[in-house]
Amino acid sequence: MYEKIKRMSATMRIIHWINAFSIVIAVITGLYIANPYYQALIAEPAAYKYIMAYNRFFHFIAAIFLDVTAIIIAYLYFFSRFEKPYKKLIPNAQNIREFWEVFLNLITLNRRKNFDSSHLDSFNVVWFTILHLMLLLMLFTGFQMYVVGLESGLSAIGSWWPWLLHIATDWTLYVFGGLAGVRIVHHLTMWLILSWVIFHIYYQVWRTIFWKEGDIGIVFGGYKYKKIQ
Repeated sequence: MYEKIKRMSATMRIIHWINAFSIVIAVITGLYIANPYYQALIAEPAAYKYIMAYNRFFHFIAAIFLDVTAIIIAYLYFFSRFEKPYKKLIPNAQNIREFWEVFLNLITLNRRKNFDSSHLDSFNVVWFTILHLMLLLMLFTGFQMYVVGLESGLSAIGSWWPWLLHIATDWTLYVFGGLAGVRIVHHLTMWLILSWVIFHIYYQVWRTIFWKEGDIGIVFGGYKYKKIQ
């Protein structure tokens, strides 16, 4: 016998899918910006510049969506009325034990399960926090590469915009050894995010199969099921 329990609010489900589609768009367009891999399919060479312009535009819009949702998520980590994930990040004995038990559950293929899987666990919170930190790094490195193109110090919305971007992102030049290092970090972080996504999908399917609690349905309906003894 199972009890239906709410695991994700409508707001977080919307944010989840915005992030998912934004990452897909950002990866496709970002790879094109770095190396125009489908430009050869365009018969008219004069159209090349417009293809790049559209890719840059959609890449920028996808990045903006990711940045805005990252700010919202950071707020909800501390002030959500549904659940506050930051509590699972506190390195106390309970959270450390839960993290370890969830990890052991994974590597032992569910042969050991000494935790309550009906609520948000510390393993998943840490895993998602890593994603958000990588997205934040993509934000800083991406805007640094963007502001380099505004050499005049002007933009369509005024000089304050390039000035703000320089203030916020110029530190990446020193940390990563110049613009080439910033590009490399931006590119490598993209592959790390893709690896994260692959494991995330795998793990959600894994939990659905092994736990038999309907975890895959959380991002669609917001609910899962808890077995009642």
